[in-house]
Amino acid sequence: MIRRLAIVIFPGFQILDVTGPIAAFEIASRYRPGAYESRVLASGGGEIPSSSGVKLTAEPLDGSDVDTIMVSGGDGTRSMAALLETVAWLRERSAAVRRVTSVCSGAFLLAEAGLLDGRRATTHWGSTDAFARRYPKVRLDADRIFIRDGNVWTSAGITAGIDLALALIEDDLGAEVARRTAQQLVVHQRRPGGQSQFSALIDLGGRSGRFAELMDWMRANLARPLTVEELAEQACMSPRNFARAFAAETGTTPAKAVERLRLEAARTEVEAGRAPIDRVAETVGFGDPERMRRAFLRAFGQPPQALRRAARA
Repeated sequence: MIRRLAIVIFPGFQILDVTGPIAAFEIASRYRPGAYESRVLASGGGEIPSSSGVKLTAEPLDGSDVDTIMVSGGDGTRSMAALLETVAWLRERSAAVRRVTSVCSGAFLLAEAGLLDGRRATTHWGSTDAFARRYPKVRLDADRIFIRDGNVWTSAGITAGIDLALALIEDDLGAEVARRTAQQLVVHQRRPGGQSQFSALIDLGGRSGRFAELMDWMRANLARPLTVEELAEQACMSPRNFARAFAAETGTTPAKAVERLRLEAARTEVEAGRAPIDRVAETVGFGDPERMRRAFLRAFGQPPQALRRAARA
């Protein structure tokens, strides 16, 4: 059974939003020959420039025998007036396909077409404020790698398109094919959709880098309690003002940021296999191995022992 994919682009699209998923579907077809056939479509067809200047050749928009629509994101979504034909095509074709998906700011086109009204959706963290203001009928969940709501899937920025593609492959062909595809792509087996996309903001210390020094201090002191009061003192702020400013800068709470940093450090230690699990939990500040196990299940969908076994395989 061939699943025909229509990957929709426009002037100013982000090239990795397109090439990442195409590579995943191509590799999956090595393990299940004939599983996928990818076509790149755009209004008017022809050579379409990406935001990098590299062009892809696209076929004109049509509706022939499409199983899945995937809309790329990119700077071009800032001018929705230039995308009216694409939006109208999405609105018309959505009812005739099995599923509709978007990568990064491609969610803007789905929302403009009315396909996300009343649905849960996500997009790139840098676009969430504008998205929420423009499309109040969408139940935006900005802290997710990808979200499935019925037959509509949306994903976060750029590389999350690969996670989305792997999830679609798993949905179509099973976990084993998705796992082998991820191995060939040399990526971790896909990140769970519920994993936070705010890692980038935390790593940068927030949108302006205001808390970059604090992040470095936190990484060096993960075994400490790292309460809001302690972090506020380190940042020379009152606890209340710190918590509010930190959330505004990073899009998440101090407690969630601490857990993310602990998970990052713990996963590195777990996969390296150098220390017992309970010792890792103590070193990175979880204290209780059971507490760390629950955090791993929420973030990665697997307990520490499973990740260690997978790393040794």
